[in-house]
Formats: sequence, C-alpha cells, structure tokens
Amino acid sequence: MNITDTLQKVRQASRMLPLLEEKRINEVLRAVSEAIIRQTDDLLKANAEDLRRMNESDPKYDRLKLTPERLRGIASDMMNVASLPSPLGRILEETVRPNGLRLKKVSVPFGVIGIIYEARPNVSFDVFSLCFKSGSACVLKGGHDADCSNRAIVSLIHEVLQRFNLDAHLVELLPVEREATAELLHAEGLVDLIIPRGSKGLIDYVRREATVPVIETGAGVCHTYFDVAGDLKKGAAIVNNAKTRRVSVCNALDCLLVHRERLADLPELCAPLQASQVILYADRPACQALEGHYPAALLCPASPESYGTEYMDYKMAVRTVSGIEEALAHIDTYSSKHSECIVTEDKDTAAYFQRMVDAACVYVNAPTSFTDGAQFGLGAEIGISTQKLHARGPMGLREITTYKWLIEGDGQIRDN
Repeated sequence: MNITDTLQKVRQASRMLPLLEEKRINEVLRAVSEAIIRQTDDLLKANAEDLRRMNESDPKYDRLKLTPERLRGIASDMMNVASLPSPLGRILEETVRPNGLRLKKVSVPFGVIGIIYEARPNVSFDVFSLCFKSGSACVLKGGHDADCSNRAIVSLIHEVLQRFNLDAHLVELLPVEREATAELLHAEGLVDLIIPRGSKGLIDYVRREATVPVIETGAGVCHTYFDVAGDLKKGAAIVNNAKTRRVSVCNALDCLLVHRERLADLPELCAPLQASQVILYADRPACQALEGHYPAALLCPASPESYGTEYMDYKMAVRTVSGIEEALAHIDTYSSKHSECIVTEDKDTAAYFQRMVDAACVYVNAPTSFTDGAQFGLGAEIGISTQKLHARGPMGLREITTYKWLIEGDGQIRDN
C-alpha cells in the first residue's frame, strides 16, 4: 500500500461527507449493524485466527476476543449511534455585534481522524460509527494482534458503503507495519487529528513523534478510596465490580486505598474478589488485616512498583492511608487522570474529594467501570481523553467535532 496515496484518497472522500443527509448516514449505520449480526460467523472466524496467535494468559487476550454476545453489543451500540441527534450544525454561540455583524459559532467535522490502537477489534466498529456520524473519514492503524479481525471488519464496512454508492475510502485500514504508523503521524495536510488508544508506551510514542495534532486517551491507573465513613456493603460491591467486570479495560480498578480506621473491615471489603482469584499486593498493615481471611496464595507484600501500575489482569494493589489527605496525595502521585472513586457516606468528604482530584471522571459511591461512552449516554466512544485540551473523559459524537465561526455582514468595514 502506498500510504500517501491512500491518505489522499481518504481526504478526498471526506469532502463529500458534510453533504450527506443525516437520514442517509443513519441508514448506513443501521445497515452495518445488521451486517454485523448477519456475518457473525465470518467475524468470529477471523477473530479466532488472531486469538490462536496469542497466549490466553496475556492480559490483552480478553480485549482481543470477540464473542456472539460482544458482537450483538457492538451492533446495538451502532444502532444507538444512528438514533442519536447529529452533532453537526449545532449553534454553540450566537451574537450580534454593535456594528451589526452577526456571528455564529457552529459545530463542524474535523475532516480526517486517524486512530492508532492495539488488540481491540471492537474499536474498528466504534471509530467508524462515531466518525461517520460526525462527518469525518477515519484512518485505522491497528496492530499485528488483531489484524485478521480488523481486516474482516473493514471489509464488512466497505461492502455496506459500496451498497449505498459511497466511497469505501471513508474508512481505511493501514498495514500493521511500524512504518505505516510513522507516515500517519507525519501526515500533515492529509490527517487532521490522531487519537491513540492503548498502552502508556504507545501513547507516549505517539505524543512524542506526531506532527499531526493528538488527543491523548491515556492508560487507566484507577483508584478507589474507602473512607472512614464508607458503607461496607456498597464498598465491597463497588471494589469487586470495578476490578473484576473486565480486567483488561482501562477503567478497571488498580489500587484500593483504605482508611486505617477501617482495616478491620478490609477482609469483608475484599471478600468478593476471592471468587475471581484476584491477587492482592498489600502494604504491611493491609497484609496483617487480611492474613487468615484472604487466601495466602493470593496475598503478596506490596513493593514500590505495585503502585502506579495498570495491571489489566486479576491483580490489585492495596494501601493503607491515614485519611483523605494521604489518599489524595497518593492519587496525585500515581493517577493517570482517568477515573477515581471515593466510597463514603460523608457528603462534605465526598464533595472535597471531587473538588480536589484531578481526573477526567471522579466518582462517589459508584465504580470506575462506568467510565464508558455508552454508559454516559454517548452511544459509543472513540476513547477516554485524559488530557485537558478540547475534550476530557469519554469522547462521543460531540467531542469529535470542532467548530468554525460564521459571520454575516451588510457592507460593514473596519475603521481601526
């Protein structure tokens, strides 16, 4: 593949998207959703080829795996995106200046969005649906691990686009080789925005090397602080759900902080984790509280490296803190600014935690597993932005548009 030639074709295809009626866009998305269900066997067959090359113990295996249930969920998410109002043409601001000039700030597409991601084939569908609905063409750069899956997915989308007499270059999958990534990162004038999704190493590489604008969707190092005023029943359910619902996703819990006055409740707080064989890396006070109550084979002393680690596995750090200030200091040191949680019945403490924690999503008495575009009512997400420019948190349709100013006059001229 000639990357530059391909990107030029994607750019050309993107220019017709703003002319498509919203009704037609939604028809295409619904058709892709139906094709997912219809071609489930083909998609699973391609995915099985990828899975055969990966060890099941690899934390990325769960992210890579497609199942009939997951494909139904993906198809449902695409239907949801189709049902959402268009993010384009929204008047964000409107004013008339003293000289009579009429100004409107209106939402518009980015144009071409490049996504660099690892072993998550569902991202291919999510990115297409969100970009297409928001008026942008997309360039997908997946990795070796999911290449068969991604090619089957893009082939399905191309078939639907062609059925609707639309340019298949509205979505393009680049080769897996690293050289293709380098060309994408430097495709000024052809690509308007790049969004990396994956490990900290990938994101750091993209941020360091790209000359095209980047929105970071950072790795998730997520904490839950169980306060002195925390409800034990709520806490146990929240910790278990945040850790074990899907360990390989970025909103999974990595570190439990527990108030030292609640150490006696730590065994009950962690008890549900035993069913999933979660390994705990606990500091000395937490270890002492858990000994005899939590399986010895799953209880390990914490090291400095236990904190600030995104485990993507059935593993979790536990640290004892003296109170909310120490909890906040720990989070400030180790957080990736993705999602943080406090379990407490003290409203003032909860409000203080929300005010002081620097993260895209800050929870009170609810697990970090809710950090998800669909859960936020966005239909789907293109990533979780952990930066502070343009977008933060789950990025849905509105977050992947930009804006322009429309100015109407009647012959006014500027005097100074």
